[in-house]
Amino acid sequence: MKTMTRRGFVCAAGTAAAAVAAGKAGVAKNSGGMIMSQTSQDSNELGFLTATELAARLATGDVGSEELTRHFIVRIERYDDELNAVVVRDFERALDDAKEADRARSRGESLGRLHGLPMTIKESYDIAGLPSTWGHPAAAKSKAQADSVVVERFKNEGALFLGKTNVPVDLGDYQSYNEVYGTTNNPWDKTRTPGGSSGGSAAALAAGLTGLESGSDIGGSIRNPAHFCGVYGHKPTLGIVPSRGHQPVGVPPSPQDPDLAVVGPMARSAEDLALALDIVAGPDVLQAPGWRLDLPAPRASSLGDLRVALWPDDEMAPVAGEVADRVARVGEVLSKRGATVSDKARPGFAASASHETYMPILGGMTRGPEAQLRYAEWMALNGRRGFFRSQWQQFFEEWDVLICPIAVTPAFLQDQSQPLVERVIDVDGDEQPYFQQLFWAGLATLSYLPSTVFPTGLSESGLPIGLQAIGAEFDDRTTIEFARLIESELGGYVPPPGYSG
Repeated sequence: MKTMTRRGFVCAAGTAAAAVAAGKAGVAKNSGGMIMSQTSQDSNELGFLTATELAARLATGDVGSEELTRHFIVRIERYDDELNAVVVRDFERALDDAKEADRARSRGESLGRLHGLPMTIKESYDIAGLPSTWGHPAAAKSKAQADSVVVERFKNEGALFLGKTNVPVDLGDYQSYNEVYGTTNNPWDKTRTPGGSSGGSAAALAAGLTGLESGSDIGGSIRNPAHFCGVYGHKPTLGIVPSRGHQPVGVPPSPQDPDLAVVGPMARSAEDLALALDIVAGPDVLQAPGWRLDLPAPRASSLGDLRVALWPDDEMAPVAGEVADRVARVGEVLSKRGATVSDKARPGFAASASHETYMPILGGMTRGPEAQLRYAEWMALNGRRGFFRSQWQQFFEEWDVLICPIAVTPAFLQDQSQPLVERVIDVDGDEQPYFQQLFWAGLATLSYLPSTVFPTGLSESGLPIGLQAIGAEFDDRTTIEFARLIESELGGYVPPPGYSG
């Protein structure tokens, strides 16, 4: 059976869907103050449009911000009980902001490139007045005093926030569950994980519950949820997007970015990633007096102009056959379009050496006092990283992007019965340690490289398979543009079944 793309789905909705879109869904409060929908009508088309398309409709007046905000509220109330993605809801404030956006539009004022666009964001980002628990019950009643830099920058371009999306405890799992908010499910199969730690972000995007999202990534936490849920995610070059206001519970906001960890956009299209990155990237307060970000333009404007290396599998973290085959299929598509493609090209170091440098740094940042590094140990590891960075730089003088997996399988069954260190992943009948697949995240993360995850279609069992396009440091626009160009060949984002009623 042929799978319909997002654009095909939207076009198929036709005049009937547009007519429904023209009606404004009513919203009221129940006795407890919760906002509830008053109508069963729902514009399916709007829920699956990209942020770029929604912003264009808002700009032309085809839809108002209040109408669009009510639309997403209706969809959240209809579908999120079974997904549990949007776990912190700020509907009343969102509607107030939407009404003000419409008033500004009527006065001829522009609030920015996202004027009136409703979006959500990962629970770990601070939004003034809302909790940032990172999954800890003790923080459930806390409220952030100020917006994170990323939230502030989205707001400065006219976006408004419906709420926040679910995470695992301390953002440290491939599943997104905690005692505060419960478990988030994958919209493609509710028995399976949406990924982690930005699992709520990816699930909300895939199900059409939000216009745009932003996650964070130190071990694939933007990229594996994008892969598991069939959406797009971008891990930026380290340091180009400020992380102030995205810090663990009990740690005060700091303009000093941590090692390895980044924050970055998630969306239903590569165009949205490019738009969002333009909005949020740039120096924070410590850097602003002395430097400006000037990311290079994409290296190529067509698939045929690209030089692409393929890394379909590795003994450090063997992947399922259909995932490796998908890398090969992308290579075949690129070759037919005239691209230079190699499945033998590799950077000039042993993959095991890179992984053995990445893991202790990652552990020192995420595993508590027992794994923390002494300064001399970190300096030695950081010196080794310098070698890997230089080797990647040389590699990307000959190649534009590297295509490889981000996880070893499509979305796996939810299982919270075992401690993290005892969990395993079934890979074509062989059991791997749960976190062995960090190898694929670490290739880009250790050396500060940008990586864009893009959908490639469904597995034999009907689950999304995404791959990552890794580029040279600061070549974020190249990896995002690659994801945009390949969409015409692979289909891009596809709405999961069951969310169009």
